[in-house]
Amino acid sequence: MRVTTKGQVTIPKDIRDRLGIKPGSEVEFVPRANGKVELLRKGGTGDEARKRSKSIRGWAERVRGSVDAKGMTPDEYYDWLRGPRDDLGPG
Repeated sequence: MRVTTKGQVTIPKDIRDRLGIKPGSEVEFVPRANGKVELLRKGGTGDEARKRSKSIRGWAERVRGSVDAKGMTPDEYYDWLRGPRDDLGPG
């Protein structure tokens, strides 16, 4: 695969098909410690991503205020929910 003067590459069709990458899809190239790069499909087309985002926002509005933390701070609530973290050490 050759890089153009604009820094662009063409993702081969068989890989696009396998990952469901269509025009407008977002992808991410992630460098790995071994020198290789991983291609991640971040989401669908812009319309699909907007629908998903709208759905998530709608859910967040519906559940807003449904958790009673009984006056706990977020850190206290997380500790209560999952137990104290022993990997942080003292302080």
